[in-house]
Amino acid sequence: MGSYKKILVGTDGSDTSMLAVDRAAALAGDSGAELVIVTAYEPASKEEVKAASDALKSDAYQIVGSAPAESVLRDAADRARSGGATKVETTALQGPPVDVLDQAVADSSADLLVVGNVGLNTLTGRILGSVPQSVARRAGVDVLIVHTT
Repeated sequence: MGSYKKILVGTDGSDTSMLAVDRAAALAGDSGAELVIVTAYEPASKEEVKAASDALKSDAYQIVGSAPAESVLRDAADRARSGGATKVETTALQGPPVDVLDQAVADSSADLLVVGNVGLNTLTGRILGSVPQSVARRAGVDVLIVHTT
């Protein structure tokens, strides 16, 4: 087996998910692979958009829709470049994290998926399933679950 060509990492902007970005960036840098950073988001409800618009006026775009996701991606891409990745692409997709990561792996033809382990060893994760557990079952590619907790 050769080195990875395209590595996909999921992040939600949390400190723990950024540790997964760090690991993916190091792997991408070491192997010369392209790094695709993905975040999932859900659209704001009409009530949330109205409340944001009323409170923030023209600055409301910063906290509704995909704008927060794009901010997370900018931070993650900067961090990845600092961590050694030279070819970095970012994608914000609407939907639940597991579905988004599954689709992103297929769309990008990634050969490695990197996620953090948050939720893997929790009671809720054991009963309902966690993002790392679910993507490891569904990904169809190698999955690296980074110890981030």
